[in-house]
Amino acid sequence: MINWKLISKILGQLLFLEAVVMGCCILMAVLYHEPDAEAFGLAVVVTIVASLLLQFVGRDTSDMMNRRDAYLVVSLSWIIFSFFGAIPFVASGFLPSPTDAYFETISGFTTTGASLIDDVESLPHALLFWRSMTQWIGGLGIVFFTIAIIPSLIGGSIKVFSAEATGPMRSKLHPRLGTTAKWIWGIYTLLTIACAALFYVEGMSGFDAVNYAMTATATGGFATHNASTGFFHSVAIDYTAIFFMFISGVSFTLLYMTVWRGRFREFFRNSELRLYLSLVGLGTALIMFILMRSCHYSVEEAFRSSLFQVVSFVTTTGVFNDDAGQWPHITWVILSVMMFFGGCSGSTAGGIKCVRGVMILQIIRNEIKRVIHPRSVLPVRINGLPVASDKQSSLLAFFGLYMLLCFTTYFIMIMTGVDSTNSITIALSCASNVGPTLGLEIGPTMSWSILPSTVKWLLSLLMLMGRLEIISVIVIFTRSFWRDR
Repeated sequence: MINWKLISKILGQLLFLEAVVMGCCILMAVLYHEPDAEAFGLAVVVTIVASLLLQFVGRDTSDMMNRRDAYLVVSLSWIIFSFFGAIPFVASGFLPSPTDAYFETISGFTTTGASLIDDVESLPHALLFWRSMTQWIGGLGIVFFTIAIIPSLIGGSIKVFSAEATGPMRSKLHPRLGTTAKWIWGIYTLLTIACAALFYVEGMSGFDAVNYAMTATATGGFATHNASTGFFHSVAIDYTAIFFMFISGVSFTLLYMTVWRGRFREFFRNSELRLYLSLVGLGTALIMFILMRSCHYSVEEAFRSSLFQVVSFVTTTGVFNDDAGQWPHITWVILSVMMFFGGCSGSTAGGIKCVRGVMILQIIRNEIKRVIHPRSVLPVRINGLPVASDKQSSLLAFFGLYMLLCFTTYFIMIMTGVDSTNSITIALSCASNVGPTLGLEIGPTMSWSILPSTVKWLLSLLMLMGRLEIISVIVIFTRSFWRDR
């Protein structure tokens, strides 16, 4: 049976933390003497009232959480967080449509980075900061963020961690989940601070440096300028962004083991990381060759532009220093492959995750060998350890659902009048939480405001399912989930 009181209590506690974060935006609005302080004030009041009501409903309840409670808490957290997080956009008048405001907010929390705002430079500083903050919080997970700050709020439940974590295999650094969350968020915070400091030294203002650092390490892609990082025309900023996007696409558990535990040999022996490096290297080399041959780029310009876009797409960040929509169409295919695979599990990147790519490639290899040696036993191994059969079944189910969702979304968008190229790249972009697309009408440098409202709600759901790895959301819509036994 679903423990609704416990769920209400947890959601209320989560909303209180969201109100605190939005309260910081009020201070920023006052600091810059801009008119959106009232909008954030209203959002904070409404969120706190909702928080108190939910906690009142959940008073005097036990903290025992079953698996169904965990999956429901995680899905509802992302939906409700986005609902209240959209209030500043509506109240300020910059996105008066609730549909547009919700789309923008859930795009932030899921780190997709798709935007309906045509001119982000017209937004006040507090709203720009809130957009970046939604991505930074969502980078490692809303509930995981809460466990890192106050583990007692959710009891440090491993069930919640499993429902929100990315990748088919979850690893902990410490027996206590709260300690694991603190270590991972500590690494994440240090990366963000280092990135912001370098951006500032390289010529960004303090405000821009903090915002771009948050969205780069969250692999989100929201920007404070319409031209994204291309606004600065800085080679140093481009390479800094490349480095921090790339490192944020690596498993934070692996980073911890490498840097803090000194296990440097394990870093390059990691099979998932090797595929990740191979994708970046091969994709960069192919696009670099095409740009030099077809677009007459210089060697350095071709290398930097291709590496930037490949890393941006494979980590599903979505920032840009060049308009890839104007490149030869063959580069679109390469970048689509990048966004499909995504980064490593346990990182802030989206996509199906490279660990699944390793498993798929090994399964294909084993099936080819089995044709020749039908009685052979050929296990699938990740980092030398065999993968259980149930994990392989889950992989095939995930892959099938991923493709089904993309093609269903593609079909519905075609029916609503969206052209074919935009439909398929938008579907892949939202399911992989990438953000930019490669169509002619909605390219990397354009907003998504021309899409019909029904499509925006559909894509909002697809972004959520992509961030929570599909099955965590779909299971809620099954009949067996709601049965008492």
